[in-house]
Amino acid sequence: MFKHSSAIINKLPSHRLMALDVMRGLTITAMILVNNPGSWGAMYWPLKHADWHGWTPTDLIFPFFIFIVGMSITLSVNSLRAKRISDQEILKAGVIRTIKLIALGWFLALFYYNFRDPSFSWVDDKLLQLRVLGVLQRIGLVYLVALCCYLYLSPKKIAITCITLLLFYGAAMLYIPYTLPNGEVVSGLWLHGNNLSAFIDNTVLGSHHLYYANAKPLPFDPEGLFSTLPAIASALSGILAAVYLTKQPDLKKQARTLILLGTLAVIAGYAIALITPINKALWTPSYVLLSSGLAAIFYALCSAILDIYKLRSWGAPFIVFGANAILFFMFAGVFARLLIMIPLGDSSLKGSIYGLIQLVISNDHLASFSFSLLFLMVSYGVMYGCYRKGIFWKV
Repeated sequence: MFKHSSAIINKLPSHRLMALDVMRGLTITAMILVNNPGSWGAMYWPLKHADWHGWTPTDLIFPFFIFIVGMSITLSVNSLRAKRISDQEILKAGVIRTIKLIALGWFLALFYYNFRDPSFSWVDDKLLQLRVLGVLQRIGLVYLVALCCYLYLSPKKIAITCITLLLFYGAAMLYIPYTLPNGEVVSGLWLHGNNLSAFIDNTVLGSHHLYYANAKPLPFDPEGLFSTLPAIASALSGILAAVYLTKQPDLKKQARTLILLGTLAVIAGYAIALITPINKALWTPSYVLLSSGLAAIFYALCSAILDIYKLRSWGAPFIVFGANAILFFMFAGVFARLLIMIPLGDSSLKGSIYGLIQLVISNDHLASFSFSLLFLMVSYGVMYGCYRKGIFWKV
């Protein structure tokens, strides 16, 4: 195992810092882990989302990834500018990347066929009810807006934009009235299926194209249109963190400052939670402050462990996963769907594999978690094969 890890780490450029690479890998690994249990009904609480308000470790995964997107924008644009690539060319490439991410999100939404149900209609059940938004679609939209901000705004104006987005979103959710299907006009609600963001999703996209299509009184999407605004703020916070890192070469000062600022952001998040509750599905301002603050602290800890104290071997698998984050996400999505789609006897291939695990492990939660680990092991084999052959899918 040590030789395996050393071989991965030794391939990295000697001057390259590992913290961001490992954090990206850890985040995408956690995302795949929680998305692929043996049974959704048997999951340990840290691997589940909060029922509504509040948060669990799982609720930090997506905003951490968005924060990393922001940091990566700063570093990649700086690198491209150093190569004398124009901002116009960078923006053009960013638009293309966004289109690709949205298309990949739609591909995953459509990649399913129920072979065991003779009445299943792919056109009626999938194509005509395509979920318009989703994880990759949000990443694409957030990336493009954040990229434009970094290309054309100063760090000070980016900070102002970040704060403005949170203030506008919070004020709109609190004070803009909307009409329920029964004709009642309400405002200021943060309820499941009853809030301004849900009203906008349902009005613009229609209930059949939303994740919670049956939510009452208003269907909505956790990666909805209006809630994408504060998600942009999450990316801008990552941009600002990376701007600071590029201006402060002392790694220990970097870590101390990020921990301090991150702690203040977490405190601020809890302070305003009385006004705007911490909620991932609505991506509330308090949730942005909490998650961005914890992301900054987590990056600082990774930097201290990996780049200051040079304890690096443990991070090797996450380098592999992080180097091909989008390919890993796509592979996991397709692989998971294939396991469900392929019939095997009276069950699916996934059901049969999980059934075998349950014969060995009687505890349902442990069996479900073991399936997740097995899924990750198979995925790692594929991603490591790509890593060894130099196959890196840059969307």
